[in-house]
Amino acid sequence: MEKPYILHMLTTEKNLSPFDVNMAQDAGWQVTMPYLNVTDDEIRALIQDAIFSRGPAGVKRTACFIGGRDPEMAIKMLKSAQQAMVPPFEIPVLADPSGAFTTAAAMVAAAERELAKKFSTDLTGKNVIILAGTGPVGQIAAVLCAKAGAGVTIFGRQKEKSERIANLCNSFFGEGKTQIRAEGNDSLEKHLPIADVIFATGAAGIQLLTADQVAAAPNLKVAADVNAVPPAGIAGIDAFADGSPIEGSPSGAVGIGALAIGNIKYKAHQRLLQLMRENDKPVYLHYDQAFAVAREIVQSQR
Repeated sequence: MEKPYILHMLTTEKNLSPFDVNMAQDAGWQVTMPYLNVTDDEIRALIQDAIFSRGPAGVKRTACFIGGRDPEMAIKMLKSAQQAMVPPFEIPVLADPSGAFTTAAAMVAAAERELAKKFSTDLTGKNVIILAGTGPVGQIAAVLCAKAGAGVTIFGRQKEKSERIANLCNSFFGEGKTQIRAEGNDSLEKHLPIADVIFATGAAGIQLLTADQVAAAPNLKVAADVNAVPPAGIAGIDAFADGSPIEGSPSGAVGIGALAIGNIKYKAHQRLLQLMRENDKPVYLHYDQAFAVAREIVQSQR
């Protein structure tokens, strides 16, 4: 009798995301075991219980998923899990807290596609503004854009918090290789004239960029909004937009809506879960790998 495929699903929250469970089952994981309110200091014991109980053949049918809501903690837990492995007893691990890694990857990859398709360019040297950039999706989108060569500024209600998050992005996620900047929302108007790309990564049902502000961005090329609940996070972009012209944009900018981003995110998430099941050697997956997969998906859509 073949051993079942078991995915140990860890979260720092009191509940495991049903979305993540459904995705895992649909990707072929037969057993999805939840572990709730997990702390970083518990990772080593949990991982070693998982790897030593199934033998060399069983570990190839075993993996770990790290959820929760905090990107920093998710990466710390992924690193703790990797350090807990004892070769040849090793299992793959995927971190995607609140879907932030796959959502950010999908949004940035979709923006790259539109830059290439409509403007024959890429993110290199572009000025990127991320609205509500202090949240999980905004943080990771900032890092991915900065790594791709863009100049990135995150905006939030409080400049002090924006600066703290920008420092975290640069030192932790960017590993000292990025130079993400921070501003408060009160200075947005003076940055709009030089913006090439704008991402809205705020809470559902809150408009972050008005039609007048879109009109005040004469160099804008692509804007993307992860909010699927009216009103749109960026005026002129509905949830179904997938490279559609933004009404009132003086530069002919195009928009990407939440459902178009979600379609890429769903495929990337599923593919990462499948990679853990298909690889003979353990893989450790986070936002960088999610971005690579999302790029492959958008390339296939051209």
